[in-house]
Amino acid sequence: MQYDLFDTDVTDGPKLLPLKDGDVSYDPAFLTSPQADYYLACLMATLAWRQDHIKLYGKEVKIPRLQAWYGDADALYQYSGLSMSPNPWTEALIRLKVLCEKRCGQKFNSVLANCYRDGQDSMGWHSDNEAELGAQPVIASVSLGQARNFDFRHNTSGEKYRQVLGSGSLLLMAGDTQRHWQHAMAKTTQSLQPRVNLTFRYVFSKKA
Repeated sequence: MQYDLFDTDVTDGPKLLPLKDGDVSYDPAFLTSPQADYYLACLMATLAWRQDHIKLYGKEVKIPRLQAWYGDADALYQYSGLSMSPNPWTEALIRLKVLCEKRCGQKFNSVLANCYRDGQDSMGWHSDNEAELGAQPVIASVSLGQARNFDFRHNTSGEKYRQVLGSGSLLLMAGDTQRHWQHAMAKTTQSLQPRVNLTFRYVFSKKA
């Protein structure tokens, strides 16, 4: 049987994560291995990667990863003192956006792409709770490349939960997740290969 690179019907299905006050599901096989490898190579080579600075405790520091912001023309986004104007959608990002929309039943108008070059690239504790994302943002997170530990921490109880995000997986965060939970990806001394993560989201225009 001839293999269709963009046929994504093969999946083990999502599972709900046991996060109190949260609504998070994880699908380890959203993309097949060949699809994930294809998109990893494509996005690594074609996206407008940059290393931005953000304000942390009043000081400007380099973000410990590369990132790129893509989306509709009015999808302006701000976090930690950083204002981001979207690059126009690429063909590969549109394909993945449509797949996420089909799976989630949710429209997205933007995506934040992060490139973790090795184990020293990381993401600190935070919630995606910016006003322009709405009260209950739906965020579809696609992982490509090196598997990494993704940690959750409850804002009130301090409870923690760890999910390994494998290549080709989809993590869907919805409901009150961003209100009650933070998430992070810690550094590691292990020798790791690159990882690309795409978080599709809907940014509400301030004109609306």
